[in-house]
Amino acid sequence: MTESLATETQSIARSASIIALGNIASRLLGLVRETVKANLFGASGQVDALNIALILPIQIYELVTGGIVNSALIPVFSDYTAPERRPELWRLASTLLTLLTILLTLPLLGLEFLTPALARAVSGGFDETTLNLAASLLQMTLPAVLFLSLSGVISGLLYSLKRFTAPAFTASAFNASMVICALVFATQWGVRAMAIGLFIGAVVQMIIQFPALHDALLHLRPSLHLNHPGLRHIFKLYIPIIFGLIITQASIYIGLNLASRTGEGGIAWMGYATYIYQFPIGLIATALSFAILPTLSRQSDDRNFKTTLVQGLNLVLMLIIPAAVGLFVLAHPIVALLYERGEFTSADTLQTARILQLFLLGLSFAAVDTMLIFAFYARKDTLTPSLIGVVSVIIYLVVALALIQPLGLFSLMIADSLKQVSHALISGWLLSRRIGGFRGTNLANTLIKCAAASVVIGFIAAGADSLFTQITLPSILLTRTLHVLIPTLIAITLYAFLLNRLRVYEFQLLIESVSHRFARSNTRV
Repeated sequence: MTESLATETQSIARSASIIALGNIASRLLGLVRETVKANLFGASGQVDALNIALILPIQIYELVTGGIVNSALIPVFSDYTAPERRPELWRLASTLLTLLTILLTLPLLGLEFLTPALARAVSGGFDETTLNLAASLLQMTLPAVLFLSLSGVISGLLYSLKRFTAPAFTASAFNASMVICALVFATQWGVRAMAIGLFIGAVVQMIIQFPALHDALLHLRPSLHLNHPGLRHIFKLYIPIIFGLIITQASIYIGLNLASRTGEGGIAWMGYATYIYQFPIGLIATALSFAILPTLSRQSDDRNFKTTLVQGLNLVLMLIIPAAVGLFVLAHPIVALLYERGEFTSADTLQTARILQLFLLGLSFAAVDTMLIFAFYARKDTLTPSLIGVVSVIIYLVVALALIQPLGLFSLMIADSLKQVSHALISGWLLSRRIGGFRGTNLANTLIKCAAASVVIGFIAAGADSLFTQITLPSILLTRTLHVLIPTLIAITLYAFLLNRLRVYEFQLLIESVSHRFARSNTRV
């Protein structure tokens, strides 16, 4: 391993650590948000309605803007980040911000009058009272799409400039707003407080990024440079993305509709489990993928592309496999610790934990797939991942519809895991063919070592969990915390020991980097 590659890996790890810190803050606040929601409203029909009102604006944002931040904006913006090309970058960003404002305002106003139809289309299994509540909540949350979209463009601009801190913490402000609104106004407004919090959070997450654009604010102004080559390139990359996203979003709504027909609380349980499932995705896969994307974009035609990609994949594997195993083994105590209080009962904990375990079957594949998709985007190929997405959605729908009768709600988690597995395997196979395969790299070696170490810590964590279960202890917050914390700390310590003994290169590199920084800080003191 050359010194330059080690330096690049350390740079990626440092950038990822910034994004990971933002994700940690966001996820912790998100867990607080879900805990507050569970405590105040349980897993009732009104939470089902609230989840629809929270999910739909996010999905519209993903369809309009979110899907192109990593697939088109960052790769194209990265072409204009050289100092001499910055004026072109500001013109391109100004045009995108102006276009989004124009194109979104009128459609969103129109959707405000169609919220009853939207609620019924997404959740036809609800009773009339829940449908009416969902429609009312949607009227509060839909305007947030505009501000989420503007914030997404600004985040893409900052990521391309390798300014990771501000965009990394936008979701924290978003979640904090929902928590504050729920705690302050839930008594008067009920679940509407969280819907209003979503709108306020969307505005806030846009505003907090302005200071990081200190050198651009004077240049970002309403303008329409429609002949900008970067704009045409973004739209060219966006066409396959929108096609794939439409199919994906349709499958999500079909899944929600199916879940609404399996009985009250199904969507709420799925929502609580999904949040835990997404925690390691955001903390590990998304953080590393966003950190590596600007570098991969600049290396897209370079022989270092594969080497950089392998380092990213190795880091993902090293962190996500033990996370998946640990969450699976400790699913029940984790759900109990986070949610079981107030209106959220032990029966809700059991159902949520089962759903989480089924989701986790696809977690490692989903994390690796995130990195692979970003690799396609770095090569300015959005068509291939979109087509793979269509295939995996078809697999999801076939499995879900085939199993919905015998398995009910659980069929949706099984179908989702198979979707993640199929997408990752197809993506890996196609990308491998395009970059000359992964033979000669240490990818398989890292996978085998990390998987073996994870199996060992899984048995250790299961043993510690079993001991806690057998001991009669009071069901209080301290007991639940120790039930999760002690097995987790034992597993992490043992995993680090095993990686060191197995001489996993990425682990040793990270340890050396931390030690070097610690030594430098002591020298300064």
